[in-house]
Amino acid sequence: MFVINMVKEVNRKLNSKDKKVIDVFVDLGMPRNLAKTLIYISEADECRSAEIERNASLRQPEVSVAMQELQRRGWIKKRDLKKKGKGRPVHLYRLRSSIDSIVEDFEKQKLQEINHVKKDLSELKKLIED
Repeated sequence: MFVINMVKEVNRKLNSKDKKVIDVFVDLGMPRNLAKTLIYISEADECRSAEIERNASLRQPEVSVAMQELQRRGWIKKRDLKKKGKGRPVHLYRLRSSIDSIVEDFEKQKLQEINHVKKDLSELKKLIED
């Protein structure tokens, strides 16, 4: 374990329960990289993308794309921590709200998609009958 300006790195690997949760998210249509990143962040108080790469077995571009999507959805927030001396700041990420409220948000999105599909199927049936 090492410290960057008093931020401890967590070396927590995804466990079997995490993997089951990720599989359900994927079954519901969430990209696997996004689900892995979300679950890793949900288990950490605050983490760096490099931690996610190592501990969730993802490559840097996969984590970067997932982070952009999580920020777009408003599920995470980013904090910059300046390094001593020169160089780029370290980005730290954490959930904006609880994982439970994120699941509720995801559920609403999926239910809207289901209603849209039902509406389209109904319209299709009417068009074929005419």
